[in-house]
Amino acid sequence: MLLASLSLATAAAETAPDYAATTLSGDWGGARSALWQRGIALEGGLKLDHLHNRGGASDGGRTLSHLELKLRADLEKLLGWSNAVAYVNTDTDAGAGINARHTGSLMGVSNIEVPVPTTRLLHAWLQKGFFDDRFSLLAGIYPIDAEFFTLDAAATLLHPAYGPPADLSLTNAPSLFNSAAFGLRAKAFFADREVYAMAALMDGIPNDPARPRATAIRFAKGDGAFVIGEIGWMPLETGHTFEPVDPALVRQTPALAAHEKYGGLSKYALGFWRYGNRVADQIDVDADGKPLQRRAQGGYVLAERSLFSLGGEAGRDVTAFGRYAFSDGHAIAIDRMWNLGLRLRGPLASRPDDSLTLGWTRSRLAAKWRAVQAAAGIDTAPAEEAFEITWRAALTPWLALQPDLQYIRHPGGAAAARHATLVGARVEIIF
Repeated sequence: MLLASLSLATAAAETAPDYAATTLSGDWGGARSALWQRGIALEGGLKLDHLHNRGGASDGGRTLSHLELKLRADLEKLLGWSNAVAYVNTDTDAGAGINARHTGSLMGVSNIEVPVPTTRLLHAWLQKGFFDDRFSLLAGIYPIDAEFFTLDAAATLLHPAYGPPADLSLTNAPSLFNSAAFGLRAKAFFADREVYAMAALMDGIPNDPARPRATAIRFAKGDGAFVIGEIGWMPLETGHTFEPVDPALVRQTPALAAHEKYGGLSKYALGFWRYGNRVADQIDVDADGKPLQRRAQGGYVLAERSLFSLGGEAGRDVTAFGRYAFSDGHAIAIDRMWNLGLRLRGPLASRPDDSLTLGWTRSRLAAKWRAVQAAAGIDTAPAEEAFEITWRAALTPWLALQPDLQYIRHPGGAAAARHATLVGARVEIIF
């Protein structure tokens, strides 16, 4: 949804957001609206997760923080460059890792947990649109999880596997939160923006592994490249329980946002990815007894669809989502992953801006990884599973409180590992 919100569509661009009502810091005496009219939008947000773990590696609780500052520049207004936008987003992530220290899950437990506390550029790119914005080209520092393999109905879940598929996250440093690489992304819409296709070519290793806290653009020997492509369909009619979406509204509004607002969410997509560089196989060796070097690759298929409305009210509905991801499993612990879930928008008529989301994830452990563990005397389970339920309560337009419950079976993959239960909450503030 991030790049949907940064669409080059300008039908409503002259009306500034109601900063006084929707942000904590307000309109800064009118300065924020004045900057908007000139083509500059400034945003900020803070997420705080506090989770307490029981089971897994050890019992205990931790607090994580994620601060993001964003600047969007409409280059048509600023420089006369039609259908062009620049975007910069810095992330500051801190807090002791709840998963690293306590749960020990292969998939993680919070989508704002990072290996090393740091401040980094997550986005720094230019995008130019062509042919009435049916085609766009982006260049710069760009995380692929901003657009690829997204499950928008699962966006409020804390578990990280509803963002990047767990098998891809474990590979050789893909361009994901919070370590993005430099690259190119092209995207095209067809058939009244019902069908889209996009592809990205990224540096194979983001930033500089020798400086884990820094942001760096570096094309070192051996980095190789990473490529990913996705084709999808977002039908304008989501079923008899919803009104059809007017194609004109889709042209004026970012496509997914239009579907959500006017007709319920409906999206189907298929994607593939591949690395250009090679990594060592976990088991197989060459004639000299050295590990075979292989290129990692995989793919995914996903679907999400609004099933029916609640009380016949617009914006209140039940949406189902599912995704299946696969990879070769030669060098990582997970080779298959399933996501399934339901989201209820406006579960109570008196709280139309709240959402209740339930999710289940199963990550199958790769046969080669299990063989390595067995050789070390460790008995493994066939898969690691996670169940989650979360309620995002919108207390104000700029403040949300989100209680969360997770249950993880076989964290870390060991058959003897204690199942883990995590209880906590997320606080989200928009500045």
